[in-house]
Amino acid sequence: MNHQALSSFIWSVADLLRGDYKQSEYGKVILPFTVLRRLDCVLENTKTAVLAEFEDKTTKGLNPDAFLIRKAGQSFYNTSPLDLGKLLGDQDNIRQNLYAYIQGFSPAARDIFERFDFHTQIERLAKAGLLYLVTEKFANIDLHPTVVDNAQMGLVFEELIRKFAEISNETAGEHFTPREVIRLMVNVLFIEDDDVLTAGNAVVRTLYDPTAGTGGMLSVAGEHLHAHNPAARLTLYGQELNDESYAICKADMLIKGQNVDNIIAGNTLSDDGHSGRKFDYMLSNPPFGVEWKKVEKEVRKEHADKGFDGRFGPGLPRVSDGSMLFLLHLVSKMRPAVDGGSRFGIVLNGSPLFTGGAGSGESEIRRYVLENDLVEALIGLPTDMFYNTGISTYIWILSNRKPEDRKGWVQLIDASSFWQKMRKSLGSKRKELSDAHIADITRLFGDFAEAELATVVDANGKEVERRILLAGEKPPTAPAGCKLKVVPISRVFRNEEFGYTTITVERPLRDADGKVVLGERGKQKGKPQPDSALRDTENVPLTEDIDAYFAREVLPHAPDAWIDREKSKVGYEIPFNRHFYVFEPPRSLHEIDEELKAVAARIGRMLEELAE
Repeated sequence: MNHQALSSFIWSVADLLRGDYKQSEYGKVILPFTVLRRLDCVLENTKTAVLAEFEDKTTKGLNPDAFLIRKAGQSFYNTSPLDLGKLLGDQDNIRQNLYAYIQGFSPAARDIFERFDFHTQIERLAKAGLLYLVTEKFANIDLHPTVVDNAQMGLVFEELIRKFAEISNETAGEHFTPREVIRLMVNVLFIEDDDVLTAGNAVVRTLYDPTAGTGGMLSVAGEHLHAHNPAARLTLYGQELNDESYAICKADMLIKGQNVDNIIAGNTLSDDGHSGRKFDYMLSNPPFGVEWKKVEKEVRKEHADKGFDGRFGPGLPRVSDGSMLFLLHLVSKMRPAVDGGSRFGIVLNGSPLFTGGAGSGESEIRRYVLENDLVEALIGLPTDMFYNTGISTYIWILSNRKPEDRKGWVQLIDASSFWQKMRKSLGSKRKELSDAHIADITRLFGDFAEAELATVVDANGKEVERRILLAGEKPPTAPAGCKLKVVPISRVFRNEEFGYTTITVERPLRDADGKVVLGERGKQKGKPQPDSALRDTENVPLTEDIDAYFAREVLPHAPDAWIDREKSKVGYEIPFNRHFYVFEPPRSLHEIDEELKAVAARIGRMLEELAE
């Protein structure tokens, strides 16, 4: 049974809730019961041994915790003799017995159900006479690890959350990221680290996600590393604001044997749950275009009081979009280069690439990461890749341990054409990356070279062949009747090529007779006074000399102009799409005219047929 079929089966529980619960409330029951059943199944094989060990150690007056964890073979346990199956044997007392069963879990597991506010739902279900029926439904779902592995279980949780988000008009994308996007990010994150991926190397590394959601990024990264090097150990850390997502993430980490104390509840921006800690790798998909007004006081205080000793020293973006705050947060979590350094990937929308002029918070943040040579690559993804939005998105890869050949450079990869249509749309998500697409994009990053995409299309515009061309490679020959289109997909730039100086161009104020007005006092005495109505600005690339640019671009058109040097500001922007734009000349007028004549003739014939 695949995860979609399984989640559909679990979703059938909603039929029981209809009438007593609103559709938007179904998740409050189904999600915690799904977690409960999963934990129930995971502990089933060791249940007898754990109960015997609990009785033995309790009788001897010993703290049984460490012994029970060892017996359970998990990082959690349950000391109640009950399970979901046994609860069905006493219908009249199912409410009290369910409480007793949950109370039997170890503290970390109990916290999961507290985050779900499960107590409230148990009372509500009991009052509606539904508690036994819902418990029975879940007791008959087989969620044993031998039937549903951890990866599949993660997909089940995500599918359920997506459905609940859709019917309650919430933002599903706030909770999780498509798995294929995560796989791409993880591939790129680890590609240069042979010591970590080489089988047999028992290395230990840390991975952190400040917007952990249901833990998808952490899980996929762990699975990826284990597949390449079973001896390597990845210790996972995270923080999540949404209680339900946090509960699922914590349950997932419990089952995988991770230390759940590393998963913190709360708002990362206002209350850093891992303050002072640095990490080897980091991944994040913060919410797009979400304002940070709720945490503005705390963020501004940290910016003002701590400056560069805090997380937000370089600058603050506008309050309407806090995604760049997460970028700065991750930069602050990078392990110093002398200690091995860090690399991280973060998914952002297009706004952080160019929003804000020179001197703005956004520009200063871009300036900081580029002038400190932290940006390794930017990967443009296809539209319609995420569940809650169809907009363009970009993966930023940052590192303070760049390989020698990458130092001082930024790679831009346009992967917007690397997609296949999904058989069934999921919310706004209509496209997905195939394994081949992920491999191609990863290879482009690994090659660190400029490349083009050659596409052969037939007369109907259908793609016949596509080929990635590295520098010097020849494109394929288009067969008769087909067209060849070659566009750049990977380009490499020096950091300073994204910078510019905004200069203020002044022109003199003139009186009614056209004479230049001169200053009469202070520093301005005897100098031409600027006319604010004629004031203008120019963006001069950092790679150009300002005076040479001014002489070439301004003075020929305004010989009396000058630069107000005190107002000059340095800014940075990354005009991603501009670097991949390829001009396509319009069709000739003759071709358009002939096509219109053909259409007009066809319409004329149709009208004649109707008149007969």
